Amino acid sequence: MDDDRFLASLLLGAIGDALGAPIEFLMMDTVRKLHGPDGLTTFAEEYGGRGKITDDTQMTLFTLEGLIRGHHAMRAGDLANPLPAIAQAYLRWLYTQDKRSEATLDGWLVEVPGLHAARAPGNTCLTALRGLGNGKPVGTFTNRLNNSKGCGAVMRCAPFAIWSEDVTEVFTLASAAGAITHSHPSGYLSGGTLAVVVHRLVRGDALDRAVAVARAELSTWDGHEEQLAILDKAMALTRPTPESIAADLGGGWVGEEALAIALLAARTGDDPRDALLLAANHSGDTDSTAAICGNILGAAHGTAAIPTDWLAEVELRDVIERIAADALLEFGPMPPDTDDWRKRYPAT
Repeated sequence: MDDDRFLASLLLGAIGDALGAPIEFLMMDTVRKLHGPDGLTTFAEEYGGRGKITDDTQMTLFTLEGLIRGHHAMRAGDLANPLPAIAQAYLRWLYTQDKRSEATLDGWLVEVPGLHAARAPGNTCLTALRGLGNGKPVGTFTNRLNNSKGCGAVMRCAPFAIWSEDVTEVFTLASAAGAITHSHPSGYLSGGTLAVVVHRLVRGDALDRAVAVARAELSTWDGHEEQLAILDKAMALTRPTPESIAADLGGGWVGEEALAIALLAARTGDDPRDALLLAANHSGDTDSTAAICGNILGAAHGTAAIPTDWLAEVELRDVIERIAADALLEFGPMPPDTDDWRKRYPAT
């Protein structure tokens, strides 16, 4: 796995998230009135500044924390699989949004002040995690909590690329983590599909090949038909415009649409900057589609392709770089076994 591409996937995901945040919920005619005929062309003011991330990046970071802690706990013999650690990480994220919620507040990530900000968190995630915090069973493929296929699962699933060299393991774990909050197959299978695309890109595959591998895995799962159909459509489209994105693929509010828009932008944009702007400029869930597109572009191109002006402004860059470096240590050939590591990523 290319460590630089893994870091770039997280950084460009955050940049895409921050890029699309100011125009989420706006129609394109309004975007053009506010930002000019080309629509949004760079960061704009939102949440009190430029380059501000949303719940998409927040939950991505807590996902990666859960993976690190789950892997650490499995090394220590305390867990058989990482899902309980991921679920607990999501409860820590919930605490950053709602201090009344119950969570085990250990480790360093939950102490980052910048993460304690409500940035339009999704109702499906909030409701599912509040139930979990109140003692209800965790959402699984069989314990369905809802019928939601919102994009709140797929937008946080890029970090699963680090989990294993095995594509099926990556797809399964990412989908299972998506099902913690989203019970419709198109909600969690979109997450598994993104995870495999990023998995293959950070290991050197071209985008078309990465999508083909993910497609083959997706097609083996029950309920895959909706995601598969729009995935194939996105890979066949050319010359997207904000209007054609909406007409062909929807607004990206649901998982299968968000992934499709992100893939279309990633494969048709002339360069990462252009591709991210394609993913952000449409009438829909612009922060999520651009965040997912950023995850894909970073995994494909590495940090050298990140626009330096955007990198300089994106919120919590230092936190993203720190947790990415820690993940690469935990999943590297000699994972740490020190008191400091156990304090930062408790194995319980």
